[in-house]
Amino acid sequence: MNIKRSKAEAIFGFFNICFLLFLALITLYPFLYVTMASLSNPSSLASHSGLLLWPLGFNVDGYISVFKNPNIITGYTNTLIYVVVGTSINVLITSLGAYVLSRKGVMLRDSIMMMIVFTMFFSGGLIPNYLLVKSLGMFDTMWALILPGAISTYNLIIMRTSFAAIPDSLEESARIDGANDLTILFRIVLPLSQAVIAVMILFYAVAHWNSWFSAMIYLRDRDAYPLQLFLREILINSSTDSMITGSGGSDKEAVSEIIKYCTIIIATLPIIAVYPFLQKYFTKGVLVGAVKG
Repeated sequence: MNIKRSKAEAIFGFFNICFLLFLALITLYPFLYVTMASLSNPSSLASHSGLLLWPLGFNVDGYISVFKNPNIITGYTNTLIYVVVGTSINVLITSLGAYVLSRKGVMLRDSIMMMIVFTMFFSGGLIPNYLLVKSLGMFDTMWALILPGAISTYNLIIMRTSFAAIPDSLEESARIDGANDLTILFRIVLPLSQAVIAVMILFYAVAHWNSWFSAMIYLRDRDAYPLQLFLREILINSSTDSMITGSGGSDKEAVSEIIKYCTIIIATLPIIAVYPFLQKYFTKGVLVGAVKG
């Protein structure tokens, strides 16, 4: 059924669409600029000013130079390990904690939850965390980037609220059939919580993919560096000399800028490619975990 809108509503709708399109453009343009710049000729880009909507002399030499850098391959490999192992541990431990805290008969459940929420606002600080990681023997190992942040309080709250919304009758029926808590969690609760699980995977995976500060603090072995730490070196320290050959002076500076843009795209594209597959669960999972309970 078509609903006739008033003139004022039509005008409002028109300006609302224009405003949202404007926001989308200013949000997407920086990524578009970096993409087009990474595909441009270094000399043409160096002399260009203003908007950049297409490549200036199509050129992929920057990407070739980046992939020739062994640090990029090392960083990619390490980051994939951190993302897969870290996200698996994150989701598993968060699920276990959320299940326990979502059960109504757990002793001191509310008090435990308050202590967990307390950590969202107060922490021991960098130096105590550093000393703790070192005393536990995790310094300069991959576990220093995974175990200290194995559970996010915010994610735990979302998952706990989602689990609490599952009808008690399902758990009672399972217990009558002889199921224990692990069976209920893995065969009933988790299959019914696919949306919130997908959101947890997205949150944790993005956090691991973008993480560089913990690696900078806890890692000394360059063979264990994640991709983002190498990206930081390239962008902040301008360490592109090993990837530039046959250029000098202003040309070398222009090629260096192209390499920076290429590295940004290479470091960003994988997580952007994964997001559309989880996006359909995103809104549903967050609402289920945030509105109910």
